[in-house]
Formats: sequence, C-alpha cells, structure tokens
Amino acid sequence: MILYTSDLHFGHANVIRFDHRPFLDCDEMDHTLIDYWNYRVQPDDTVYIVGDLCYHSSHTPGWYLRQLKGHKILIMGNHDRVVMKDPEAMSCLEGVEKMMHVKDGEKHICLCHFPIAEWNGYFKGAWHIYGHIHNRKDEAYKFMRTKERALNAGCMINHYAPVSFRELVENNRAFQEKDEE
Repeated sequence: MILYTSDLHFGHANVIRFDHRPFLDCDEMDHTLIDYWNYRVQPDDTVYIVGDLCYHSSHTPGWYLRQLKGHKILIMGNHDRVVMKDPEAMSCLEGVEKMMHVKDGEKHICLCHFPIAEWNGYFKGAWHIYGHIHNRKDEAYKFMRTKERALNAGCMINHYAPVSFRELVENNRAFQEKDEE
C-alpha cells in the first residue's frame, strides 16, 4: 500500500500549540505519532513523508525513523536539513527528493512539501500532494482549496497517521467542510 503524511514535527514543542494538537507535551506527541504510524503501516508499505519529519528535537531523526515501519521516502521540507546530516536517518530512508512524481494506481501525483499553483501534469489530470501549511486556514489554504486535485498531507488533518490517497481525499474534504459549518 502507498501512504502519505507530512509535517510530523517530531520533538517540536511549539507545534503542539501552533497546530492545536491534542497532546500535553512532546513525549506524548512523539509516542502517539509512532504508535499511530506503526498501527497503520505494514512492513512492505511505502510511506511518502512530504516534509518536516522533526524539528528542535532532543532525539536524532534516525531515532524516530528506525522505529517506524515501512519503506520511507522523504520529500524534503524546510525543516529537514537535520535529517540530511544524520547518517542513521539517511540509512532508514529509501530516498530523499525535493520534489517527486509518482503513480498511485491510475493517479499521477506530484509530491512537494510546498503547495504549488500549477504542477507537472496539472492540465492532464495529475494530482498534487503537499504539506507545509499544516492546518492553517490562511490565504495559501484558501488558494489551494480552489485546486480540485490538490491535497494537504498534514498529519494534523489526517488523524496523525499516514493515510492512503482515498483517505487523503476524504480527510481534505472533511477539513474543508468545517469552513462551511
């Protein structure tokens, strides 16, 4: 199975407040994210981490990655330089890219941490999976919401676990419907 997630921010105390995450502290958040990941992901699954694995953590990126099941591919985010400097983390990843084009079933997908206005294959029905904006509903969110085939992989809108393409579609729809209530 192919799964997606982004903006995990393992070890980042401020992200709990920033995203209104339901955790008391980093220790609870880290353990919950690891448990949810491993409950969801099977050893042969491929997980695309669409940026920002960890930030300001007392643990190394490798400490997190070696605990996570599956084949992990990182699409670099703005907070992933520390991952690149950690040999253990790099040995846990099957690939690291700034942007990647993949196929999931019949869907062609452009993966990039940052939301893009028009991506490769945009006019041919390709999808874009991104992160970076977390669960903010600012002007970037409002713009991306107008893009029919753009999906936010942020863990905070995807129940803190890697999700399938179909679940990304459902979770993004539910997140957007909250605006209409």
